[in-house]
Amino acid sequence: MTGKTAPPAKKPAPAAAKKKAEAAPKEEAAPKEAAAPKEEPAAAPAPATEEPPAPEHPLEQPPAPTDELPPVPTEAGAEVTPAPAEGSPAPPAEPPAPEPKPEKPKAEPPSCPLSLAVEEVSENSFTLTWKAPEQTGQVGLDGYVVEICKDGSSDWKAVNQEPFLSTRYTIPNLSSGDKIHVRVVAVSASGASVPATLEQPVLIREILQLPKIRMPRHLRETYIRRVGDAVNIMIPFQGKPQPEVSWTKGGQPLDTNRINIRNTARDTIFYIRQAQRGDSGKYELTVKINGAEDKATLDIQVVEPPGPPQNLKLVDVWGFNVALEWTPPADNGNSEIKGYRVQKSDKKSGKWFTVLERCTRTSCTISDLIIGNTYSFRVFSENICGLSDSAAVTSGVAHIEKTKTTYQPEKIPQRDMMEPPKFTQPLTDRATTRGYSTHLFCSVRGFPQPKIIWLKNQMEIREDPKYIALIDQGVCSLEIRKPGPFDGGVYTCKAVNPLGEASVDCRLDVK
Repeated sequence: MTGKTAPPAKKPAPAAAKKKAEAAPKEEAAPKEAAAPKEEPAAAPAPATEEPPAPEHPLEQPPAPTDELPPVPTEAGAEVTPAPAEGSPAPPAEPPAPEPKPEKPKAEPPSCPLSLAVEEVSENSFTLTWKAPEQTGQVGLDGYVVEICKDGSSDWKAVNQEPFLSTRYTIPNLSSGDKIHVRVVAVSASGASVPATLEQPVLIREILQLPKIRMPRHLRETYIRRVGDAVNIMIPFQGKPQPEVSWTKGGQPLDTNRINIRNTARDTIFYIRQAQRGDSGKYELTVKINGAEDKATLDIQVVEPPGPPQNLKLVDVWGFNVALEWTPPADNGNSEIKGYRVQKSDKKSGKWFTVLERCTRTSCTISDLIIGNTYSFRVFSENICGLSDSAAVTSGVAHIEKTKTTYQPEKIPQRDMMEPPKFTQPLTDRATTRGYSTHLFCSVRGFPQPKIIWLKNQMEIREDPKYIALIDQGVCSLEIRKPGPFDGGVYTCKAVNPLGEASVDCRLDVK
């Protein structure tokens, strides 16, 4: 080239560029970058002698400086952020962060239902049972949702539209031969539990079950009813498929005019509106499925009160006793005779009184009858229904006669009871306190009863209110009321009767 070539633009040294970038504020970097294209427009042609045009892409500019200074390393290796340069605006203070509000604890969903099992399977349905979960949450259960899924599919469908609280559910309208997976979920307001799932699918098919009669315990013995009562008996059985049920009596079909039979899938009902004695007997129940069968016997006994005893006789009367005899009734009421009731009636009162109950023999002896009375007797027979409607009465009466006896009193030899007075308990010396009443006691016997005389210092005590003398059953007492010093001395008790006399004395000191 003939023209002078302009010297290439010198690139600033990296160190100088760095200092310049650090000193220049951030705001000034942007205008310089924006103005760079304007200094050398691309459209202006450059003369041959002048500097060559700037390249299409300008030289890369150093990064714009920021307000934050680079961290300065320290000796310990920790970085320290330098303070901003003088004249640069201070960064605005950040507002304090608001304290976080404590979050409310979320209610936990219920736990998984327990013990999920299949109770029964039929040809188009099956029944599930389970137990309530251990944890139901604070809000309680809304119910359970049962879901099913066919084997080989993952499409679970809820069987019930709304949750229910029962722990037993029957899933209907299924196809025989299908294999069904099933699970149960407990639902509450806080969510749904982990589902309880059966490990194996349920095969929908009819389960064959041999026929079996479940005879109630009270029907295993003789079933007793009274004439005119209704007989209404239900006997459950089991078996699959639906068994055939038949009743017979003595190998013959039942009389449907008197006996009604109603059969269901699980039981049979035997009904008689008004039982008669002719309905008694043994009835055979047969439950049959495809050659397999089960049998049971129902023994019914229809009873009524028995008839009265026969041939009641008054066999003997002696002293205060009567002997009776009779024979059993002609009709026992279709039940065993448990005993007889014997009653007596006094002709004076006409009232009947029971003498013996449940007498098991056909004879008895009645004792302790009253002398001079006339008695009639009757006997009832008794079975499980009670006493007979009427009684057998003796044709004759029993008169208890008075016996002629003479009373002779026993001769007792006379004894001489006369006895002179004799003291069995003497007087004893006493000391008393002035102003306090005192008593003197002694005992005497004798016949005739002796006369008692009290003396003081050998002077007879007569009617003096200060002294009270008493005698009771041979016990003699003398009461001295509020004695004084002058009441002291020797007191004597003398007993006198026609056979003699006796006396005792004592000294009384008054302090």
